[in-house]
Amino acid sequence: MATHAAMPTRGRARGRGRRPARRRTMLSWAIPAVLGAAYGLYASFILRNNGASGGRQFWYGLITAVVLAVLCYALARIQHGLIPLVRGVAYGALTAASIGLLVGLTGSSVLRSSALGLAVGLGMFVTAFYLFYTHEKT
Repeated sequence: MATHAAMPTRGRARGRGRRPARRRTMLSWAIPAVLGAAYGLYASFILRNNGASGGRQFWYGLITAVVLAVLCYALARIQHGLIPLVRGVAYGALTAASIGLLVGLTGSSVLRSSALGLAVGLGMFVTAFYLFYTHEKT
C-alpha cells in the first residue's frame, strides 16, 4: 500500500487558517502601567528642578506616563507577529526615544540627549535581538 507524506504546516493552527487568540493576563497591562508610572514620576521629578511642585510638571508627568504605557502595551500586543530583527528595532527605538526625552529634560543639549538615547537604544536593540533570536520557536 502506498502512503503519502503529509507536508508539515508552519505557523498555522491545525485545521484553521489563523492562530487561536492569545489569552491576556493581568501582567499584559500591569507591566506597561508600572513602567509608565515610574517614567512619568521620574520625568516630573526632573522637571521640578529643586523648585516647588506645580501643575505643569504634574500634567507633563501624567502625559508622558500615559504615552509610554500605551506604546509599551501596543508593542507587546503586536510583537509576536514580527520577526526578531524588527522586534529588536522596535524595542530599541522605544528605549532610545524615552531615554532621549529624559536626558533632554535635564537641560542638556539636543546633541547630548540624542547621542545618549541612541547609545542606550542601540544597547537595547542588541540585547532584545539576541534574546528574541535565540528563543525563537520554529
